[in-house]
Amino acid sequence: MTKKQDDEPAFERAKDLEAALQRVGQIHNDMEVIDREAGGSALDEDAQRSWNDLEAELKFREMEVKAFERSERLRASRERWSSTQFTPANDPFADDPRTLSGRAVYDRSMAVVESSLGGRHLRDDQKTQVQKVLRTQTGDTNGELVGRLLLATENPHYRSAFQKIAASQTPIFTPEESRAIEQVQLIKRAMSIGVDASGGFAVPVLIDPTIILTSQGSENDILRLSRVETITNDTWRGLSSAGVSWSFKAEAAPANDNSPTIGQPEVPTHRADGFIPFSIEIGMDWPGFAEQMSTLLAEGYDELLADKLTTGTSGSNEPSGLVTSLDALTNPANIELSTAGVIGAPDIYGLWNQLPQKYRRRGSTAWLSSTDVQNTIRQLGTTDPNFTVDITQEAIPRLFGREYPMNDFMQDDPAGTGTQPLLVVGDFMGYLVAQRAGMTVEFIPQLFDVTNNRPTGQRGWFAWARVGAGVINPNAFRLLVNRSA
Repeated sequence: MTKKQDDEPAFERAKDLEAALQRVGQIHNDMEVIDREAGGSALDEDAQRSWNDLEAELKFREMEVKAFERSERLRASRERWSSTQFTPANDPFADDPRTLSGRAVYDRSMAVVESSLGGRHLRDDQKTQVQKVLRTQTGDTNGELVGRLLLATENPHYRSAFQKIAASQTPIFTPEESRAIEQVQLIKRAMSIGVDASGGFAVPVLIDPTIILTSQGSENDILRLSRVETITNDTWRGLSSAGVSWSFKAEAAPANDNSPTIGQPEVPTHRADGFIPFSIEIGMDWPGFAEQMSTLLAEGYDELLADKLTTGTSGSNEPSGLVTSLDALTNPANIELSTAGVIGAPDIYGLWNQLPQKYRRRGSTAWLSSTDVQNTIRQLGTTDPNFTVDITQEAIPRLFGREYPMNDFMQDDPAGTGTQPLLVVGDFMGYLVAQRAGMTVEFIPQLFDVTNNRPTGQRGWFAWARVGAGVINPNAFRLLVNRSA
């Protein structure tokens, strides 16, 4: 049956309902005319007969409309129910995901993401992000492993077990829930690389911020602008090159050796953990529970990334922050202010000019500074119309046609001499954030006051994940710093 044929019954129902509603409206109009013509007097015999006929038809038509509406509600309800159920013939959870073929894992995972049972709480950008990860097969990302974990953790038995874990001190599992938990633990073990934290329970994939957190869902501008990779090992390994140098030659002249210099940047991941206290009611409706859990897990994680992707220090078990990494570079060297403690228009022009042209013209190029530094640059518009046109615009500020968000983990406007990093400009695709797929939580049943050791009436989750970051193309950025003398 074609889609057009499928749509015909719905189309006919809509026409019948519309016709009934139009007739109800016409009857009301006709009765209003009869009443108006009577002018408050009693109706004559003909008018009374017409009134009675209209009244009888009105009751019939109103019952007809109610029947149409009730039928439509039942049909819509059944469609919603059907869209959240899988028949035995197409149940993606019917088999152990460890034994499925790669193609079956992909097809079933996609079906879960698209279903309202699995993905109803997800935004479109989050669905797109999960689907992208599922399709990825590289040395760093095994989408098939993520798909197996998705099928195991989104299984209704594991979801119900996870809800019990998240809200109960002594959960009692059904045999099906116990098998689902064991299945997830075995898949987690297969995904382990190196020495990771053990124990805890895997967060279901479709509420896991290491997988579903996207630029639209983050207030962290570095994460939003940068290149983000979801990986299934402990270290992202890539290749980088400045490109091949081309040249013109005379006829029959030998070519130059234009072999590019190939770099092999690596971005290791580090454990990020957080404690999430809560005193909320956890409902048993999965979409509502999933949305609450997703928000709670993502908020603190996103804020931690906003800090460490700015100022994180390499070698300190945290991601290498963008500003920290650029400040440590000698090639390209930092650009100092013309006058210590004073940001002037020539400094901004000079910084922009030092950025290679191919990076200035890219859509992923942006500026970044603290609010205090941005306010100083805004005031340059009183003497320089370029700043007036760009950075004083409403919505997201722009400078020289490029986005300029604020990041208050960066240094404020300095006073006097120093070496503070003040302003970054560059192509943010040269900074990579590697998130290892999979967050784990442990339930803490009771929190105690730190002063008197008495229960506070709160519970909590201890959550951990692995994430790393680093500059993979230093030449794509330029950093303005204060003058030291």
